Amino acid sequence: MAAEERVKTEPWVMRLTATAVYGITTVVGLVAFLYPFWLPAVEQSNQVGGMAHAGDAALVLTLLVVLAFAVLLLEVQRAALSAKMVALLGVLVAINSVLRFVDAAVPGPGGFSPIFVLIILGGYVFGPRVGFLLGVLTLLVSALVTGGMGPWLPYQMFVAGWAGMSAVVVRWPAHWFGRGEALLLAIFGGAWGLLFGAIMNIWFWPFVAGSADLYWSPGTPAWETVRRYALFYVATSLVWDVMRLAGNVVLILAFGPAILKVLRRFYQRFAFTYAPAPLPAGPRPEGSRRPGVYAPAGLEGRP
Repeated sequence: MAAEERVKTEPWVMRLTATAVYGITTVVGLVAFLYPFWLPAVEQSNQVGGMAHAGDAALVLTLLVVLAFAVLLLEVQRAALSAKMVALLGVLVAINSVLRFVDAAVPGPGGFSPIFVLIILGGYVFGPRVGFLLGVLTLLVSALVTGGMGPWLPYQMFVAGWAGMSAVVVRWPAHWFGRGEALLLAIFGGAWGLLFGAIMNIWFWPFVAGSADLYWSPGTPAWETVRRYALFYVATSLVWDVMRLAGNVVLILAFGPAILKVLRRFYQRFAFTYAPAPLPAGPRPEGSRRPGVYAPAGLEGRP
């Protein structure tokens, strides 16, 4: 293959490879949450979360961490000024870890946590890939800092990553609302306040024994499973998660515009690509360099 063909092909190969790795990571997360429902028998306990994923949580965590670092390596290969972007990702993860440490020391009401603001806004500005990594690494590092290690950790990492990854969907309606951008993100953050709890309950729910109206048992039809889980969620977690919803909405409305301004400033400084200018016709003097121009680019495109 000629050098010119390699230059045109490699970015597409890297992009497809990165997309495949993100896709595999998402599939692994979905399987990790849902595979108990496919088993013919599940060991259940009256203690909430007592038997949940006791044998496979370490494997899922290891696999997720390996995939996250594989994604980081791919982004380093793909992105312009990737070292600075990775450094910025590290700073955001560190800030969020400190916020979670403060939240652990002085707990907020119900499921409130301040960490979702940066995860959602980071995914909105820098794109789904950075949003996913910000969510995954925030939960991992903050768990190490606060001592919140347990079989639930890889599942929290998956869900936080999905929250950051999905924030990009707000971009399109945000173009039409102008100054209502923060309001849209607040609504989106509020929705994830409920979704985080609703999805996280699934990691232990199949392993809990209890009333047939609220709990699952092997062989339960799909529709009946959904009905029982909806009743379980409303009865046990809804009020708790409403506190997270309210916290996300209030924090994004209060601090979202200022945080977006700072994140976009870093985006403009760090995300550019070097585009070589066409060579002039005729012979070049020996030792001369090919001129080039810098143009804004980035990992996912600016919102």
